[in-house]
Amino acid sequence: MLVAGIEEAGRGPVIGPMVMVGVLVDEKDFPKLQSIGAKDSKLLTPDTRERIFDQILGMVKKYEIAIIPAAKIDESLNSETSNLNKLEGDTSAMLINTLKPEKAILDCPSNNPEAYSEYIKAQLDNKKTIIVAEHKADVNYPVVSAASIIAKVIRDREIEKLKKKFNVDFGSGYPSDEKTQKFLKANYKKYPFFRKTWSSYKNVIEGKKQKSLGDF
Repeated sequence: MLVAGIEEAGRGPVIGPMVMVGVLVDEKDFPKLQSIGAKDSKLLTPDTRERIFDQILGMVKKYEIAIIPAAKIDESLNSETSNLNKLEGDTSAMLINTLKPEKAILDCPSNNPEAYSEYIKAQLDNKKTIIVAEHKADVNYPVVSAASIIAKVIRDREIEKLKKKFNVDFGSGYPSDEKTQKFLKANYKKYPFFRKTWSSYKNVIEGKKQKSLGDF
């Protein structure tokens, strides 16, 4: 059976894109993915992810990458009919339609996996495709682990591209990163790669407003 694993990287940062990846593998090749060390990308060092990256791409039958910029994420969150989970679901459906698997396994961002599965299935060209949406799928299924690794490597590369393009260093882009926090406070108006719908971004704006009122 041909199985697609779907996973994202960069859902939480205040800076940069979210990357979603689908990989298509024959189910009998799952042990091969495990043998090269395919597991949840967060459990691997950057060097290990880079090393496994090419091995995975050489092993899968097909793969598809979707890079979703900050502006697109903001657009989705500002929409009355969408949100981050729906954006992820829409992108997953697109990846599945491109890869055409018999089964697709996804790491589920929603607290209602059944509803999330139905949302994706409604958008599929082939309604017979089996959808498995589970929490911790990136840990439990090597095909999703493989997608996780590809997504994380691509996301890291996209972050480095932004740093080189704008000649800046904003750290990891995650709100918990002190370097990112300092960069955000000093440069929130200057660059197009901030996610303006994020609470960490809005808090900076609100803080500046409060300071201005205090100065007045």
